[in-house]
Amino acid sequence: MSTPQILLALLAERPKHGYELKREHDERLPGAKPLPYGQVYSTLQRLERDGFVAVAEVTREGGPERTVYELTPEGDARMRAWLAETEPPAPYVTGALFTRVVMALVVGGDARAGLDRQRAAHLDRMRELTRDKTAPETSAARILAADYALFHLDADLRWMELALQRMADLTKEISR
Repeated sequence: MSTPQILLALLAERPKHGYELKREHDERLPGAKPLPYGQVYSTLQRLERDGFVAVAEVTREGGPERTVYELTPEGDARMRAWLAETEPPAPYVTGALFTRVVMALVVGGDARAGLDRQRAAHLDRMRELTRDKTAPETSAARILAADYALFHLDADLRWMELALQRMADLTKEISR
């Protein structure tokens, strides 16, 4: 995740204060890890230091003082350049599921039972996501997030099936 570029993109609409940026991040990127307030404010300070945002105003509306930030031309150019970048495919296999299966094989654990439990958890999550995305009040962003998660879960399920098949094939070879 690129927090600075996300904040720049959220500021492209209009000037906003940190609390509003945090709220919009969490609403517009459903399923993403919520952005901590401290990260928002430290990122805004760096963006201001680097000339990508500027303080538009400081307000006080019955509560604490709020600093409203606006995008500078340099910030707009940086954000648009980021949007035009291609995300490189991950060069390494990483993930808790893969690691757990391989380590179960290393220590002689029951990788098959672990995969069966994981498959059940994945299917439960897929049913939940499908139910959530078909609710009438579901936003387009939530539907896209659910679709993204569903495709990743489906890929995991296909890998689990292949892993089980490979383990079965290896077991047959060893027993010959």
